[in-house]
Amino acid sequence: MKCFFCELQHNSPEKKIVENNSFFARFDNFPVTPGHSEIVSKRHIDSFFKLTPSELSEMYSLVLELRAIIDEKFHPAGYNVGINEGQAGGQTIKHLHVHLIPRYIGDVVNPRGGIRNIIPGKGNYSEEETQN
Repeated sequence: MKCFFCELQHNSPEKKIVENNSFFARFDNFPVTPGHSEIVSKRHIDSFFKLTPSELSEMYSLVLELRAIIDEKFHPAGYNVGINEGQAGGQTIKHLHVHLIPRYIGDVVNPRGGIRNIIPGKGNYSEEETQN
């Protein structure tokens, strides 16, 4: 069975923004904000939890390098960093990739709660609750 990210890695070098030994970065085909990118494992694995310590370090290094590129080009006010892990976690391509999503003032009405908003109603909590 063909893998979208494996095919991309080997057949579309022009899509790569930056890379290292274990990962490459690319702009998402369906960006939720300008600059939305993905850091993709060069090794065909489906889970963040299968990374070696060395790969984890290389992934983080590429996240930082990609962030600097996005900062320079798009000037976001913040970021969400996310991995869709497993079917219940929303993973649609069974190949490890990390979303780096730039955030901008006004891109949503109320950004409070950030990634907690993936479950409707769970992103909103009071100030008192954060201090317990």
